[in-house]
Amino acid sequence: MKKNISMKDIARQLGVSTALVSYVLNGQLEDRINKDTAQKIKKLADELGYRPNHVAKSLKINKTLTIGLILADISNPFSASLARIVEDEAKKHKYTVIFGSADESAAKSEDLIRTFMSRRVDGFIIAAPEGSEELLISLKKQAIPFVLVDRYFPDLNVNTVTINNFQASMEATNHLLEQGFSEIGMINLKADLFHLTERSRGYKTALSKAGQQNEGKNLKVVEEKNMIEEVHQAINELLNQAEPIQAIFFGNNNLAIEGLIHIRNLNIRIPEDLAIVCFDESNAYNLFYCPVSYIRQPLDKLGQAAVKLLLENIGNEERGTNNMTLEAELIIQKSSQKYN
Repeated sequence: MKKNISMKDIARQLGVSTALVSYVLNGQLEDRINKDTAQKIKKLADELGYRPNHVAKSLKINKTLTIGLILADISNPFSASLARIVEDEAKKHKYTVIFGSADESAAKSEDLIRTFMSRRVDGFIIAAPEGSEELLISLKKQAIPFVLVDRYFPDLNVNTVTINNFQASMEATNHLLEQGFSEIGMINLKADLFHLTERSRGYKTALSKAGQQNEGKNLKVVEEKNMIEEVHQAINELLNQAEPIQAIFFGNNNLAIEGLIHIRNLNIRIPEDLAIVCFDESNAYNLFYCPVSYIRQPLDKLGQAAVKLLLENIGNEERGTNNMTLEAELIIQKSSQKYN
């Protein structure tokens, strides 16, 4: 069996201290180490096939320098983009991210957490599915560091980094009202998740403030498992009622994409016949003939803040909880502007 190359072996061959080799290979004190010496150490380490002993290092510092990231649905572009940002930000702090998709299942989320805990991750960043409250309470009781990202449970006193979904939805609805649309429909997912209910609340609040008495009459909620069929049905109902809607606000990008496909198949023109605003952006919007107005979530800030908050809590059980709320931005394009 080939012997594992150690820092001592490299130090012995070059006639330098093991501490100096450690500093170079761990990227420490780079500005205080002779560049030629550092280059020789790195070159010999490559030639000998040196590989860091992460197990020994984790035992020494009592950390594995790994983060468990649990996403709601990795197939959603929002989740995939967030994963990349978290990974890049963690790398800046010499952390590795391992992640899995809960597929909107609290049971699967629990299984992933158990698996990651067996690998001794230092903490978690979680986009928690509906019904995760007991699991999160258990993590807190065990003093396991974690941060909720995007998803939020207002009754739980835990670390969170979220978007002001209420304000963003109210702003999008107000924009449609300002364009002269009075009959505005919304299609959202049927769920008790706080970020989704806040989007519906923002929509209804804007209509109420505009003087509409039954502000929820044009709100349609659909089941995710039957999303395509129910989105089509919701659009048909909104268009064929006694007072047809003039605009639709979609509660997330998946709903929007399915809705735009159906609207195109109905030969409905945007914005001539129907105005559109979507929550979340998506590259798929670029394939649509009309530039789509959407709410842009600050994904970079969301991921970076979640990593920062988690690292501040790892190894610091006395630190209190922190709830960060970020503002989204409404990107106004042709799809939501009144056609003259």
